[in-house]
Amino acid sequence: MKYILSIFIFGFFTIQSFSQSFNIKGVVIVEGKQEALPFVNVLLLTVSDSSQVTGTVSDIDGNFTFSGVRQGDYILKVQYLGFRDFFQTLELTSNLDLGNIPVSEVATDLNEVIIEARRSTGTQKGDTTLFNADAFKTMNDASAQTLIEKLPGVSSEDGILQAQGEAIAQILVDGKPFFGTDVKTALQNLPAEVIQSIEVFDQKSEKSQLSGFDDGERLKTINIITKASRRKGQFGKTTAGYGTDDRYLVGASINAFDEERRITFTGLTNNVNILNYTSDPNAQDNNNPQQGVITTNILGLNYTDLWMDKIKVTGSYMFTKRKNVGVVDRFRDFVTTDDSDKFYRENSTDVRINNQHQANLRLDYNINDKNRILYIPRFSARYETENSGFIGETDNGFDLINSVRNLKTGKYQDFDLFNRLLYSHKFDKPGRTITFRTNFAKGWNEDSSDRKAENTFYEESGNREEIIDQRTTRERTGDFWQSRVSYTEPLGQKGQMELEYQIGNRLNDSDKLTFNVENGDFESGNLSLDTALSNTFQSKYLTQELEFGYQYLSEKLKVQTELEYQDARLKNNQFFPNPDILNKTFQNFTPTVRMEYKFSTNTNLQFDYDTYTNEPQISQLQAVIDNTNPLQLRTGNPDLDQSYTNQIRFRFRSNNPDTDKNWNIFAQSRFVDNFISNSTLIASEPTEIQDGIILETGSQLNKPVNLDGFKDFRSWFSYGMPFGFIKSNFNINAGLGFTQRPGQVNDQIGFNNSSRLSTGFSLSSNISDQVDFNIWSRSSFNEVNNSLNSSLNSKFFQQRFRVNFNWIIWEGIIYRLDLNHQINSGLSQGFDTNFSLVNMSVGKKIFNNQRGEISLMVYDLFGENANVRRNITETFVEDIQSNVLQTYVMLSFTYNLRRFSKGMDENDYAERYQNEESSN
Repeated sequence: MKYILSIFIFGFFTIQSFSQSFNIKGVVIVEGKQEALPFVNVLLLTVSDSSQVTGTVSDIDGNFTFSGVRQGDYILKVQYLGFRDFFQTLELTSNLDLGNIPVSEVATDLNEVIIEARRSTGTQKGDTTLFNADAFKTMNDASAQTLIEKLPGVSSEDGILQAQGEAIAQILVDGKPFFGTDVKTALQNLPAEVIQSIEVFDQKSEKSQLSGFDDGERLKTINIITKASRRKGQFGKTTAGYGTDDRYLVGASINAFDEERRITFTGLTNNVNILNYTSDPNAQDNNNPQQGVITTNILGLNYTDLWMDKIKVTGSYMFTKRKNVGVVDRFRDFVTTDDSDKFYRENSTDVRINNQHQANLRLDYNINDKNRILYIPRFSARYETENSGFIGETDNGFDLINSVRNLKTGKYQDFDLFNRLLYSHKFDKPGRTITFRTNFAKGWNEDSSDRKAENTFYEESGNREEIIDQRTTRERTGDFWQSRVSYTEPLGQKGQMELEYQIGNRLNDSDKLTFNVENGDFESGNLSLDTALSNTFQSKYLTQELEFGYQYLSEKLKVQTELEYQDARLKNNQFFPNPDILNKTFQNFTPTVRMEYKFSTNTNLQFDYDTYTNEPQISQLQAVIDNTNPLQLRTGNPDLDQSYTNQIRFRFRSNNPDTDKNWNIFAQSRFVDNFISNSTLIASEPTEIQDGIILETGSQLNKPVNLDGFKDFRSWFSYGMPFGFIKSNFNINAGLGFTQRPGQVNDQIGFNNSSRLSTGFSLSSNISDQVDFNIWSRSSFNEVNNSLNSSLNSKFFQQRFRVNFNWIIWEGIIYRLDLNHQINSGLSQGFDTNFSLVNMSVGKKIFNNQRGEISLMVYDLFGENANVRRNITETFVEDIQSNVLQTYVMLSFTYNLRRFSKGMDENDYAERYQNEESSN
């Protein structure tokens, strides 16, 4: 089937004829100010009838480019709201650089006539949604996250910020990375008042940006464009607070901007579950996880600069130390092959202390207009300690089958280094490029843990007990390298082809040794190697790929198709306890089709069809017994094959700037062959699964296996519009999802089918900087059906409702409320918990510039806070409830630093800010 589809796709296109074409570029600036003007409409018109030939939008630095324009005479038109239209006649006989194009502001004397117009919230430019920040009112000291949560199509799902139905992967500031991929830290370190506009788009890979040929690698990205008047100065926020039960919070975020050079420092120490320094201690949605009690210490630094006018530098460093004290109640309903039931209940306590260093660097060197080098190194180091224990019981609904008491201490170290180097060269002929990319990564992992377990097996002949004292060490190393070269060539005025070759190799070593403690404890006893629980393993995965692609690009339509041939060789080598070698070869064709159609400037449609393979990981391949939970053993499977995925993705975006009504539709479906699933063996009697390893009655052995039949579908829809009568923005959204997970229980294959229908709305205020609210609701209806055991079929409902309200009542007195209400219905007994988390504070602005604030805050006012969730896998459905932070009261002081432009002090800034507000 996949080969027929590949032939059909390539047969659909024909090669375009060659013709002579040139490039036009320029920079739009404000006349008399020499300031770049971003996001300006630039059109190329015919001389004969002024019909549009093509169009584009200037970037954040005012730059614009037209590529592949035929020789001839044209009219250049530049238009932007609030500026006079600019026209210039062009005679195109070669590549043309227009330099600076000055446009002048419109000055209109309305005398006594006063016109009040609603400011447009945003527009759609191709696949980029652009929002005007001034069209969304926030408090003067609000963070960027507060502003972005008001945008149409932006929501939070389980603490993860999403845009247009997809998780936001990174934040850019003026087109440059800000704190790497740490979205929450980035958004909390910028105040909303410095933002001019916000872009939401799917950023293509570095290779795609360099070559112009889309490789399908995209990240949902938000680019924050700062106001020109806020790009030079110091601004930030500091907070210190102390409360009941010795709760404390000290944090700071300081930004020093000097045009291109920008330094951001962030620091935080607290024991109130705040993971990133936040502008609003009341807000619990994205920064305060409701799982465990967490103490966090953070030091972070972000640096951006332009060296020698050619090298763009972005770097960040973050040190994090966290202590998490977690208490979890867990209930699992296992899939069985008949109508019998198997239930597992567990109560666990886990204390972990994690120290982590993360460093990112990006060097973008534009040698000249034809040559560019990009170097991206990343490094991370983690050291973690564990002190945990749990009590677990398995029963059949009436009688106990087995139970376990387990205590564990451990130390874990991880080091990871990644490097990416790209070089791109543009030839004199437009569209002809060559790009080289090399990746290199290395990782080290060392673990050591001591475990003491007491297992009890309930049998007709009487109860039988087993004591386990073991020390386990694991050492892993991983090396990965990959090189790719791609060449693009224009085919006619609107076509382009690409030829690409890639080779890569992954080498992983894993040594796991388990020792039994004899004649004493872990300090004084003898350690004896348990060969049945020890293993030394190596895995190599060599891939070679050859790809041919064709792209057609017109004013409204973009179509791209690719066909890739992949040869992959997997070599598994077990050295201990029993030497064994297993070699596998995989050969696949992976076709791709991408289409984008622009109905108008503000409405577009995207369609993607992708195929790709995924290789098994070393943790899935290494055949060594993991008895972390003696009642639920796990092992690897060196006979695993790679999986093959067919994926279809659909996006529709429409934004009407005249009415501020917007539509977003997203849908995605996947079909996976050789899906790496899970096989469970439930012992009906004591069974020897390996020399010296007995699977007791009611216990389980879990092993990864390849199974066909995995499929999933998810969709998301949103519609936004302004509510003028209350000066607010209203958004509704809905989603439909379905997942079919194949699983294997006692050699019988079945499917766990889960479906979900969700709907919600949000209403965010746009009244003034004195009153700000955001009302949000999300409801989901879920159904689970299992083909092996109908007793697992269930339906459950979850609803979340949130209100965030801020009000400056009088003379700097400010009231804040953050309310989260959750309803759970249809979960297991004891987990159907409904609760409300209410946080409230009253504060007073102080100092002449109102930059200070003293506030008194109550967390969990009614003492109802809870955390309940459901997980669905191919072999069980489980409900989980974990401990959460309890009620406390805190008195805090906050100061906002604002100092912009050379010589401007805070009083000058306050006066300037008030003047700007009155003029708006």
